[in-house]
Amino acid sequence: MMELAAQRCEACTGDTPVLTSQEIDALRAQIDDGWSVVDGHMLVRHLRFKDFRSAFARASQIADVAESEGHHPEMTIGWGHLDVELTTHAVSGLTNNDFILAAKIDALAA
Repeated sequence: MMELAAQRCEACTGDTPVLTSQEIDALRAQIDDGWSVVDGHMLVRHLRFKDFRSAFARASQIADVAESEGHHPEMTIGWGHLDVELTTHAVSGLTNNDFILAAKIDALAA
């Protein structure tokens, strides 16, 4: 199996299948423990930083990766924190793209 961070996001349509709970569990094991699956349709991660500038810098890095992948998270930036939410809006659920982008976000911290 190819490492998630090495994969590319693929364009989704309303016909793209959402992941089953078993598929979510298998992919969940391949990303950082800091990610939580919420209601079976969203990945959420709360990142802490020493100040606002650091949080903003990571948000900018994530934005660059998201733009290159064509898959965009919701992000909330505040002093010393960055909240990231991933879901595939086209299907109102989780797809491989969400886990691929989560792995790429994890790689930014490495």
